[in-house]
Amino acid sequence: MSAPKPVSNKGAVRTAIACAGLALGMVGLAFASVPLYDAFCKATGYDGTPRQGPAPGVASQAAGSMVVHFDTNVSASLPWKFRAETRSVTARFGETQTVFFRVRNTGTTPSTGVATFNVQPGLMGGYFVKVECFCFKEQTLQPGETLDFPVVFYIDPAVRDDSNTGHLSEMTLSYTYFASKNGEPVTAALAKTGEAATKRDF
Repeated sequence: MSAPKPVSNKGAVRTAIACAGLALGMVGLAFASVPLYDAFCKATGYDGTPRQGPAPGVASQAAGSMVVHFDTNVSASLPWKFRAETRSVTARFGETQTVFFRVRNTGTTPSTGVATFNVQPGLMGGYFVKVECFCFKEQTLQPGETLDFPVVFYIDPAVRDDSNTGHLSEMTLSYTYFASKNGEPVTAALAKTGEAATKRDF
């Protein structure tokens, strides 16, 4: 019986490089998956995430409308009050709407927060298009400071062509402010402590 041929140094080096490349690729994919998923949700409206896009032209407007309710919440760890200027609006399809939201730091020290959002029913995420929004933008407020932020949006008229959403007459846009750490909402810590977000109106 002949002895097995020894593996050449070149073959071993190639194998090691291939394994290292595969490992680096997997690490890179893990880091990229979160922003890629976020971009996918914003582009498609998946999982109740409103789409992002430019303002529509006049030709995009269509007959029909939908009532949009606004829900505002603040994490119990953030001493802020937060509300929309109005509880709801009637939005005509394809027509931009602007609604202002007001937030105030009621604490005695500066604090930083960031808002997350979603829409309900979740299927409306593909038809609710944000043109301008303060969500996921870190804000630092001094004690007693108040800021107003606009949200500009429209409802895609195609909502009526979808059998899953064509019957809907209202929806809710919900925002929650969390304390911010490195520009990200501190939600993981809240989950560990069982802390819930609460409504805090002016």
